[in-house]
Amino acid sequence: MGHRLSKIATRTGDDGSTGLGDGSRTGKDSVRIQALGDVDELNSQVGVLLCEDLPPALREELLSIQHDLFDLGGELCIPGYTMITSAQIARLDQLLEKYNATLPPLKEFILPGGSRAAALAHICRTVCRRAERSVVSLARTEAVNPQPQQYLNRLSDLCFVLSRVLNRFAGGSDVLWEKERQRD
Repeated sequence: MGHRLSKIATRTGDDGSTGLGDGSRTGKDSVRIQALGDVDELNSQVGVLLCEDLPPALREELLSIQHDLFDLGGELCIPGYTMITSAQIARLDQLLEKYNATLPPLKEFILPGGSRAAALAHICRTVCRRAERSVVSLARTEAVNPQPQQYLNRLSDLCFVLSRVLNRFAGGSDVLWEKERQRD
């Protein structure tokens, strides 16, 4: 599997290119590198969320998601390589069902906020949506397996659901959008 770095400052990227996992080089501004960077940023945001007080089971599930995101990045880093499986997508579907079952139905739009952990889950959601858009853009120009896009789509939904769960875990509730609020 790909090349591993033993030396971080290689200076090989000084010309605006970067190495892929198969040894080839591409521009640092390529669609593939944009998608890879967005997935990396998402993984970092999940890491920030993991710094919060979380239910133990959720902590383990998020750590597993971080590993999946690293796999997804590996798949994007090596053109033609497959690492994300339908089983990983099915696991997200199960988590969605598990956590959504604990929540009251939504009758209004909600605002990103409430507890700090919930707000961070919303940030994960928005970064995940950007990563998904980047993978879609990549798939329009190069052959990409469908699983990374599917995984990111499910994960963004899960982040939304988790924001609601985390507000309740902190003793609060959803922050509702007030359509009829006073606008000055």
